[in-house]
Amino acid sequence: MFPPDRQDHTARHADARGHLHLCRGLPRRRLRCGEDVITAAFLLYLGGLGAAFGLRTWLQVRRTGTSGVNGISGPAGSLSWWAGVLFVLALALGVAGPALALAGLFEAPQPAGGALAIAGMVVLVLGIAGVLLSQTGMGTSWRIGVDDAERTELVTRGVFALIRNPIFTAMVLTQIGMTLLVPTAVSLAALACLVLAVELQVRVIEEPYLHRVHGAAYADYAARTGRFVPGLGRRRDARPVSP
Repeated sequence: MFPPDRQDHTARHADARGHLHLCRGLPRRRLRCGEDVITAAFLLYLGGLGAAFGLRTWLQVRRTGTSGVNGISGPAGSLSWWAGVLFVLALALGVAGPALALAGLFEAPQPAGGALAIAGMVVLVLGIAGVLLSQTGMGTSWRIGVDDAERTELVTRGVFALIRNPIFTAMVLTQIGMTLLVPTAVSLAALACLVLAVELQVRVIEEPYLHRVHGAAYADYAARTGRFVPGLGRRRDARPVSP
């Protein structure tokens, strides 16, 4: 038996050690939880990429005999060329962000957890689902890039009745979700590259092409339908462009 003062000292020392152990354990548990969330998000992101590009291309070949992939257009250094290059860079950085975080080479300031992780995962899932749904809505008109010599159907039904570029909107949402889950400079760079690529692709390549090919039909569609968000970016000044 210890004297009363020794007992109090021993009890306080034990409590302190227990508290220290608990405090040391909590960050480790948070870190482990964060790693699990990032791993799940990373696998989901890779699966989305595989479905959006791999599976979709395979289906396009089966239905039409062509892949629908036109690649990077325009001479090197042009705005059209930069649109394609930035898309590739955005996808590469989008994969690198969570991969580097999981490898411990480029960690986020705070592990994903709580409300931020829930919000990020919800946005990520909605973005991937939006990409796949929009691709399905395009049917055989789906393409990656533009071939000036090709004429495809102007799709204005389904989600395309709400916004003109739902695939791009969903892609940006996907990367926003990943950036919330893995808030590193790499993920932020991926988001910045993607937004810039989308703006260039739509304004410099796709909208002029659609005006040339579909004329008044596209002008009317652009005048009543938002570019990336419902009601926003409608082309009040849209006019057909002569071939």
